This record gives sequence, structure tokens and C-alpha cells, in this order.
Amino acid sequence: MTGDSVPIGRRVAYLRARRKLSQQSFADRLGKSKSWVDKVERGVRSLERVSTIREVAAVLRVDAATLLGRDVRSVELVERAEGVSKIRAALSTYGMASSRPVACRDASPDQLGRAVGHAWTTYQHARYPQLIEQLPALLTGVQRLQAQESGADRTAVVEAYRVTAALLVKLDEASLAWLAADRAMSAAIGDPVLLACAAVQLGQVLRASARAKSVMLTAAYRIAPADPNGGTPQALSLCGSLLVQAALTAARAGMDRDAGGLLNEATEMAMRVGDGHDHHHTAFGPVAVDLARVAVAIELGDGKRAVTQHEKVVEREGWRWLPLEHRAAHLVDVARAYLQVGDVITAARSLLLVDSIAPSEIRHRPAARRVVTEVAQRADAPTTITDFAIGLGLV
Repeated sequence: MTGDSVPIGRRVAYLRARRKLSQQSFADRLGKSKSWVDKVERGVRSLERVSTIREVAAVLRVDAATLLGRDVRSVELVERAEGVSKIRAALSTYGMASSRPVACRDASPDQLGRAVGHAWTTYQHARYPQLIEQLPALLTGVQRLQAQESGADRTAVVEAYRVTAALLVKLDEASLAWLAADRAMSAAIGDPVLLACAAVQLGQVLRASARAKSVMLTAAYRIAPADPNGGTPQALSLCGSLLVQAALTAARAGMDRDAGGLLNEATEMAMRVGDGHDHHHTAFGPVAVDLARVAVAIELGDGKRAVTQHEKVVEREGWRWLPLEHRAAHLVDVARAYLQVGDVITAARSLLLVDSIAPSEIRHRPAARRVVTEVAQRADAPTTITDFAIGLGLV
């Protein structure tokens, strides 16, 4: 997708406003009339001469590439790439081979456990840049714990790798996410609960894989209570979350009936858990399952069903109890549903709402940025989303 798909006039208008120039003052600096500027910004008059484009760019204090929407890379993306490199380095260093880091010198298992809890909180509040900064030292700490205290509680180790995998999925770092999820699975061997926890993130990583569904179902039924009407909320949350992952995988493969059946199973468990809980960092409950139904409908291209279900579920109290990350990710997905039904204005509103409540979900998640770009490139896109996309360097 190139910047040429958005009229240059809109880009000129956005950059002029950002410089706090009126049309008249902008025109005066160019030696043009206000009418000329107005026609350019409305697309009535085109900017074709290279010399004119350079003059406009100079007044706006940007280079021609930025004015044309090409080769723009935000500071956020640069920082994200640097942070991912540090996480990659940490995942590539095994505790038994690493020197003792200053950041983890006095870290006890309890301290690491609290640090892992803080990392999950950071993730669920959609503070991805902060989490990117936290993870290298945290991973080094749990790797050293793993190497030096083989008999220690493995919960902190598994959870550190889980939250790392969850973040890397957000960042579209598939290979690294798989490595983190695999490390979680390896650390959990022998403990059915920890294996189920690790499998939830493995399901996110393997969503597009044909094998993912069977892996999720195996993990789900291992943790499932023997009595269909029993089981602790913790076990039901893990089992239900794995069924949801299997359903999403089935939907991606076009298996509508399988996805629906799995979500029906998950719904029965969710009703016994209730909303407002976050057992094992799953946020599992009736509303979470209904959001999964929306995601399944979107995957299957049924935008009308997705929009109808979405507009019902967000009115429920349980919606407000979900982690911010979960709500923001859902709103990005729903923008796709609104596009499917041709409602570009509501799609744009959904994305702008995400930016207001969880800006990192848009600015640091490539999948979300792609949705913003798609909406902004529609011929009937509102100026608000086009300007927003231009500001992010997406069009």
C-alpha cells in the first residue's frame, strides 16, 4: 500500500494545519492565492510539477517524500525494532551461559514472581513500549532461575515466557513468539496446569497453522474437569480459553460449524466462571466468549453478524471489566467488520476510539496499523481517519 492512494491535497491540508498555518498565510508564503491552496486541498487542482511540490514541502518544513507519503518511518517503529532486538538477544541467551546481570543480582524467586505479575499488568493495560523495555531483564532473570534452581517453582518462568509470547504476537514477530511459547511449554512439562497456561499462548502463535486446532483441543481436554458440571473457575478458564483458541483456528480455516461448536462448549464453561475474572491471565468469561464469536464471524467474512453481536456485547457490564488490551484489540477487529458491511465512518470511529484509550494498540501493533491504512484509503473515508493515518506515516 502506497502513500499515493491518499490524495496529496489531504496530506497538504493535514501538514498545513499541523504547522498552524491558515490557508491565507500558507498561500502568502508560497506566493499563491488562497483559492489556489483551497483547490489543491480539496483535490480540484493537482500538484504535478516537481518544483511546486518541493516549494510546498519547504514551506511545510518536511521533505518531499513525507509530503508524498513515501518512506515515512515513525520514531515509535524505530524504538520498537530496537526493543525487539533486545528481546531477541535475551531469548538467545541461556541462563547457564550468561554472566550475572546487575539488574537481576538480588532477584529472588519471589521478586521475579512480582516482576512477572507487573509485566502482565503492563501488557493488559496495553503499555507495550514499557513492556518491551522490561522484558530483556526479566527474561534474563527467569533463565538464571531456571538454570540455578531446578527444583524451584516454575510458575514465574512459564508466565514470563507467556507474556513475552503474547507481546511478540502483537508485534507480528512470529518466529520469536513461537520461540517464547515453546520455552513456556518446555518449562511447564510435568505440570498439567502450567502446560495449559503455556498452550493458551501457543494457540495464539499457531493460529494460522493447520495443526493448531488439534494441539489446543488436546491441551483443553487434559485440563478439563472430569465432572462436566464441576471444576474450579481456574481450570474452567484455562479449558475454555483453549477451546476459544481452537475455535478461532477453525474459523481461519473456514470451518464455520467446528468453530461454532467449540464456542458453544466454551460458553457453558464461561457461564460457570462469570465475568470480571482473570484466572491465569485469560480474562475468560461469557463476554470474552461472545467477543470470540465476533472474531469468528469476521474471519468468515460475515460482517453483518459480527457487527450485530458486537453492538450487543459492548452494552453489557462485563465488557467494561475486560482488560484494556482485550477491549482495544476487539475494537480494531470490529473496524474490519464495519468495513465488510460498508460502514467506513463507524470503522474509523472505532479505530480513533482505540487510539484514545490504548494508543499503543494502534502505534505498535502492525495488524492494527494495516486496518487504519485500509480504512484511510477508502474513497469515502472521513478526514479524521485520513489525517490520523497521515500523521502516523501510513499513507
